[in-house]
Amino acid sequence: MARIVMKFGGTSMAGIERIRSVAARVKREVEAGNEVAVVVSAMAGETDRLVGFCREASSLYDAREYDVVVSAGEQVTSGLLAIALQAAGVPARSWLGWQLPIRTSDGHASARIADIDTASLRASMARGEVAVIPGFQGVAAGERVTTLGRGGSDTSAVAMAAAMQADRCDIYTDVDGVYTTDPRIVPRARKLRQVTYEEMLELASVGAKVLQTRSVGLAMKEKVRVQVLSSFTGDDAPMADTLPGTMIVGEEEIDDMERQLITGIAHDKNEAKITLTSVPDQPGAVAAIFEPLAAANINVDMIIQNIAHQSAGRPGSTDVTFTVPAADLARSIEALNQARAAIGFAELVHDTRVAKISVVGVGMRSHAGVASTMFTTLGARGINILAISTSEIKVSVLIHEDETELAVRVLHTAYGLDAEEAA
Repeated sequence: MARIVMKFGGTSMAGIERIRSVAARVKREVEAGNEVAVVVSAMAGETDRLVGFCREASSLYDAREYDVVVSAGEQVTSGLLAIALQAAGVPARSWLGWQLPIRTSDGHASARIADIDTASLRASMARGEVAVIPGFQGVAAGERVTTLGRGGSDTSAVAMAAAMQADRCDIYTDVDGVYTTDPRIVPRARKLRQVTYEEMLELASVGAKVLQTRSVGLAMKEKVRVQVLSSFTGDDAPMADTLPGTMIVGEEEIDDMERQLITGIAHDKNEAKITLTSVPDQPGAVAAIFEPLAAANINVDMIIQNIAHQSAGRPGSTDVTFTVPAADLARSIEALNQARAAIGFAELVHDTRVAKISVVGVGMRSHAGVASTMFTTLGARGINILAISTSEIKVSVLIHEDETELAVRVLHTAYGLDAEEAA
């Protein structure tokens, strides 16, 4: 018998028929003798609808009341799934975040899970009941409802699996696993049987939308085995543990014989490039640029400082280029302009027509030439590189957004990731 946490996203819960389908899938796991807890998201589009109500009520809404409103979506689906399971003959009950409780920080709309009390939950499951838990929510000091931020249901599921010491956490979504790249761009992309935590964390952070970055980081910290599966397979599909999607596991679990140099190619068009011209070339100048951005809680990714320009009788100057999330561009420009006197730049130039392309793989640790292959391949197709950043298992470049699909396709081929037959 295994203890499993099953998590279903908004598309899986979008309507009563899909909820009944989820109930049937859960029932099969129960009938196989497994102990099951289910974490659910709100119905697709419901959270956006509730957020819209808050903004319509007041542009300066109280974040505590906002959490009360937007957490209602998951409360609805948890109750409906419990009803559907009961109707299918499976003992079940819903457990809201405050009932367990799931204790969090008081950062409303972006709370972090501190502790989960599983005593009542374990007793219920020992009696044969399926626990249905709304994702995305918890309770802070003062018994105020909190939410974890967008995509927080994945984090809820992983945290629940860690607290319950579950054998694995199955995350059902609208894709059937993690691929070497986006199959919509490269039909020959291959589904990966296993991916390391580190690789998945890098892929999620640079554009892969399969799992939320925060949930992968938590899974790596707590060593929770996570499986990505599709909830849209037929009712007669094999059990999850006999036909797995993609397992996210520690590096020690992956067979060295199967390990590739490169695991995947990711892309992200949600980037904006900022260049500050004629920044004084002196100690502290770069700090003056990034301190106001840090104070505004804006993440900076790629950074390039050009060679200093020297003029006779005048101090040297340089241009500094960096990227920020496109959604933070306006706030970045405002913060930099407010600090213009302290920074001393001449002009601020920005561009949102850029994309980040990333090559990820733990094999980079022991193999040379990964970056060279990337640069050579892009250069051969006339794709200009605007910026570069690296980590131990990742190389990312910034290019013009119009060349995104071409770059992904040629790199996928260059690293030998193409499947023999198109999917």
